[in-house]
Amino acid sequence: MDTKRRRHYLDALGLESWQSRGAGKAAQAAPLAASASMAAPAAAAPLAPAEAAHPAPAAAAAHAVPKDWDGLKAAVAGCLHCKLCKTRTNTVFGVGHPAAPLMVIGEGPGADEDAQGEPFVGRAGKLLDEMLRAIGRSRRAQEPAQSVFIANVVKCRPPGNRDPEPDEVQACRPYLDQQIRLVRPHLIVALGRVAAQRLLATDAPLSKLRGPLYEYGPEHTPVLVTYHPAYLLRSPGEKAKSWTDLKRVHQLLRAGT
Repeated sequence: MDTKRRRHYLDALGLESWQSRGAGKAAQAAPLAASASMAAPAAAAPLAPAEAAHPAPAAAAAHAVPKDWDGLKAAVAGCLHCKLCKTRTNTVFGVGHPAAPLMVIGEGPGADEDAQGEPFVGRAGKLLDEMLRAIGRSRRAQEPAQSVFIANVVKCRPPGNRDPEPDEVQACRPYLDQQIRLVRPHLIVALGRVAAQRLLATDAPLSKLRGPLYEYGPEHTPVLVTYHPAYLLRSPGEKAKSWTDLKRVHQLLRAGT
């Protein structure tokens, strides 16, 4: 990616400078553009044990789902398996290339997503689009190499944008698992604490989950955890860390994870 194009996306992300942490002392701020090249990241932590990163078989087999895209979309659209069906406007299946090497998973739809039936379409969605463009990806890309598939842990909006409850996650898990099987991504990125905890079946805080690579499902798909765009809008000081994560995503995909 050339410097001018990268600068455009960094500006869109609101990233101006980075701070390097020394041994207990903050280093002087330096221009981010000088450090934001897609250099290879430090060696990744070993993949976490698979048994800690995917649900028990009973949870994933709550109900059968179609094995094709059209059937799966229809099943989600007509789903009545949890109480979220009573308050939704639209189900939010997902969007992107069906063979994308990158799959991004959030926690659940918000008000804008519930109204439009597409994930990440509000302010957080616009920021996510800029983040993905910064590493050469787009939900509208026609070529798999530039594409991404975006989905959520639950397909219906939890009332009041509350966290999805365990029974709701369990009811939707077969749909998400089938999406992962159909897309066959090289890498999954979990956005935010709730998505990461529900996906990886853990109560660990985001500060502990961010960093290592995990495995998900029988295919042992690598999973990386990063911040949710909505959190970055509330806490812009964390955007530099998010950019570090994006560079790592870029390198993992280039290496074929």
